[in-house]
Amino acid sequence: MTQNDGLLRRAGALAIAYVESIDDRAVAPTPEALAALARFDEELSDSGTEASSTLELLADAGGPATMASTGRQYYGFVNGATLPVALGASMLVNAWDQNAALPVMSPVSAALHDVARRWLVDVLGLPGETDVAFVTGATVANASCLAAARDALLAEVGWDVQRDGLFGAPPIDVVIGAQAHSTLRKSLGLVGLGRERVTVVPADDQGRIRAGDLPDASTLDGPVLLCAQAGEVNTGAFDPFDELADWRDEFEHGWLHVDGAFGLWALADPTRTELVAGLTRADSWATDAHKWLNVTYDCGIAFVRPDGALRRTFGAVAGYLPPESGFEAMHHTLQSSPRPRQIEVWAVLRTLGRHGLADLVQQASVCAVVIAERLRDAGFEVLNDVVLNQVLVRYRDPATTERLIDAIQTDGRVWCGPTQWRGGTAMRISVSSWKTTIADAEVAADVIIECSEWEPSSDR
Repeated sequence: MTQNDGLLRRAGALAIAYVESIDDRAVAPTPEALAALARFDEELSDSGTEASSTLELLADAGGPATMASTGRQYYGFVNGATLPVALGASMLVNAWDQNAALPVMSPVSAALHDVARRWLVDVLGLPGETDVAFVTGATVANASCLAAARDALLAEVGWDVQRDGLFGAPPIDVVIGAQAHSTLRKSLGLVGLGRERVTVVPADDQGRIRAGDLPDASTLDGPVLLCAQAGEVNTGAFDPFDELADWRDEFEHGWLHVDGAFGLWALADPTRTELVAGLTRADSWATDAHKWLNVTYDCGIAFVRPDGALRRTFGAVAGYLPPESGFEAMHHTLQSSPRPRQIEVWAVLRTLGRHGLADLVQQASVCAVVIAERLRDAGFEVLNDVVLNQVLVRYRDPATTERLIDAIQTDGRVWCGPTQWRGGTAMRISVSSWKTTIADAEVAADVIIECSEWEPSSDR
């Protein structure tokens, strides 16, 4: 065994030890673990340090200072855990160190892209011609879809964005909901359509677009880009997609985009057909695989239905590039040197199958209902209809809720985060780990209730 072999075996052993112990520690780092991060703050040496020493320091000081987001009791930010097969595939991918830009650079990456694309489109019920691009996350997936939408809409009215830019281009009317995610606005700004140059449609008490308040089609002059969402970030609510698609169809040049960072996976659950009604009528969709599919960070997916739209926007020409020979990732995303994220997606889909993927969605959603019911019975105000994996609660009032969240995070047995909802602080509980069982959900609710008991009642 060479020295490098020993180093990699030790790294593997340290990683496995971390995975095996993650549910035996506090969800958040202890104060001591955070203080130990100071060990990394050293001067860069002239002659370097033994690789084994570097790995030991990383594991010893770094591991305890991680959030246990891969465990069973982390409910923050819709951060998915990691399925074992995804972690194993990631290890192989890192060992292979492939650039997935072109088939000639990585035949396996190109082949597994085709398979993963076909399986994703099939299991989500999207139109068969839909193109798929694997990117860093839903923010870049949204930006990719919106850039493709921008170019397609303007091409329909005779303007070539890639050739002529946006100066002097016909205006696009962008319509979003009042509860659109902040990263959607960021993506609109990134592709030159503007964060604030939008028509904002009011939302209902769950954050859904009020379709009846959409602008009268006769008042909009240019091509129209309507942005909807599957899974409001606080409530998990879904916009009324059939009504939105009908409105889009009133325009000669219209595009419906859906931000489905976690909610798009509800399409894989046959018990949620009413929730997702009309969702597949959109023109593009953005999601994260590192959320509910539980692959490693980072992995987002852009889905674009019109044939050739992604390539129109991201295609590149250079003398050293070979003739087209299959799917070429560099011509469908912003990146020219992408990691082959599709390999982990393929591994998870192959392992879970249709039923396993549906079970992943159902299990988290059932756990969310269990938590909501248990908290409601204990006097908490549940602010949302629990239709998926999100629970939004308030305890007594916003100020008390803030103190409760601090107490929960200090306690360390579970982790939930704050959000602002309807003018005050609320607590957001996001269930998105494959590990979380009904028993775990009951424990989580009980811990939250226990942490609330320190607060003196208002009549004392």
